Amino acid sequence: MTDSLELATAILAARAGESVLSTYFADLASAGIQTKTTNEGYQGIITQADIEAERAVVTEIRRSFSNHRFLAEEEHSSTPNAEHLWIIDPLDGTNNFAHGIPHFAVSVAYYQNGRAQCGVVLNPCTGDLFTAERGRGAWWNGVLVAVNQHQSLSETMIAVGFYYDRGAMMKSTLRAIEALFEQEIHGIRRFGTAALDIVQVGLGRFGGYFEYQLSPWDFAAARLFLEEAGGTITTCTGNELPLEKTSILASNSRLHPALLEIVSKFN
Repeated sequence: MTDSLELATAILAARAGESVLSTYFADLASAGIQTKTTNEGYQGIITQADIEAERAVVTEIRRSFSNHRFLAEEEHSSTPNAEHLWIIDPLDGTNNFAHGIPHFAVSVAYYQNGRAQCGVVLNPCTGDLFTAERGRGAWWNGVLVAVNQHQSLSETMIAVGFYYDRGAMMKSTLRAIEALFEQEIHGIRRFGTAALDIVQVGLGRFGGYFEYQLSPWDFAAARLFLEEAGGTITTCTGNELPLEKTSILASNSRLHPALLEIVSKFN
């Protein structure tokens, strides 16, 4: 199977971001780690690695698509309704990165008229490459993958994410986790990198994943990977995902109704 120019470009761009992140991760003292205040007033982390990786990704894409627009976490803020739009998270899992935890990713997606056409999630620490192209399946290091076949919450593992919020949203998340444990799930995992959590659902390792607030660059590429692997992804109230800050519920499809019943109560 030959990759489209868009997917091939997305892979090259993710590799460019990976090169920047790997260099800084080997010497965190040079990474320029700082705190930042989100639009909601919460404290987060930003590093020089985030900024330079984003520039490297955008530069690579512009070699092939000079007139396309970009929506990214740090410096590029096009409107989500652009005809040709690249949605980029140069460092998903900044908190992990800043604390020397080897679990973070580069996420690159191409959307045309608001619809995902291809996506790449790359883990620089393991070298795992997750790729998807509309209608052509989900691929992990060149191997076609699919979601698991779990039909009951009592036979699966669930992943969860937390936003920077330490108030009502955090408490809602904890209440949802408690309700899930009452369904005798095998366990909860919280790894702190949304793109990697969503692709793990696509790989069949998790039956589901939820988070009550994510930005579009956190899920844009992984969303298509999951859908092409046979999964379902909506908001935590069951609506179609918008290309804006939103809640996320990802599943193997079979478990979606049961998960939605629980997480929607606390959203």
